[in-house]
Amino acid sequence: MDVRGYAICTTPRSGSNFLCQILAATGVMGRPLEWFNGPGRRAIDHPDYPDDAELQLSAIRDLGATGNGVYGLKLFPEQFAAVEHLRWVERLPGLCFVHLRREDMLGSALSWARAIQTGQYRSTAPRYAESVYDAALIARCLGDLARNEARWRLWFAQNGLRPLVLDYARVIADPLAAVQAVADLLGLDRPVTLGPGGVDLRIQADAETDIWRRRFVEERRTMEAITPTYSVIIDP
Repeated sequence: MDVRGYAICTTPRSGSNFLCQILAATGVMGRPLEWFNGPGRRAIDHPDYPDDAELQLSAIRDLGATGNGVYGLKLFPEQFAAVEHLRWVERLPGLCFVHLRREDMLGSALSWARAIQTGQYRSTAPRYAESVYDAALIARCLGDLARNEARWRLWFAQNGLRPLVLDYARVIADPLAAVQAVADLLGLDRPVTLGPGGVDLRIQADAETDIWRRRFVEERRTMEAITPTYSVIIDP
C-alpha cells in the first residue's frame, strides 16, 4: 500500500474544522484532526486518547488514516513547536503540506475573541456564555494570529517548502474544489466526492460580528506606519 498523507498547517478560526470535515467525508483522504492535542481529542471523540507524543504520532497513521493508506492531521504553530523534537515531519511517509489561511485576518480575530468568551469553537458545540465586545481582546487575538501566520511562512521558507495554499473564503465558497486540490496534491485519482451526512458545521459569523468589525476599525484605525522591531543592513 502506498502510504501518504498531509498536514494542514493553520491558525485559529481559519475554517480548519470545516476543511477537515469535508476531507474526511470523502472516505479516501484520511481523517485530519489535531492528533497532537490530547485534551482536545479526549473531550471530543477519543476518551482514552494519550498525551504521549510518540503514541500520538502512531495515532496519525492509525486513527488518522483511511483504508487506502492516506492519513491526515491538522496543527497550529504551538502544537508543532511542542512535538518538533519527534522529527515527525521526517518520520511520516509521503508527507505533503497544506497551508490554510484566512486573508481576512480581522475576521479570524473577531471569531476567536467570541469563541474565547463563549467557549463555542464550532457551530455544533454549546455556548457557555455570551459574547461582549472587547477591543483589547480582539487586538490581542489579531496580534497572535499575525505572529502565528508569520511562523508558518518562516518555517516553509526555511525548509524550501511550497505548500498547497488554501484560503478560508474559497474553501467556504467551493468546498469540492478545495477537496480536489488536496486530492491532486496527494496524486489521488479523480474524481473525489463528498459522502452524505459527513459535514454538519456552519459559518458562525453573524450580524454581531459585523457590528464588532465596524466598531473595532473605527476605534483602532491608524494611518501611521508600523515601526519595525528589527533593522536591515544593506551593503552599498
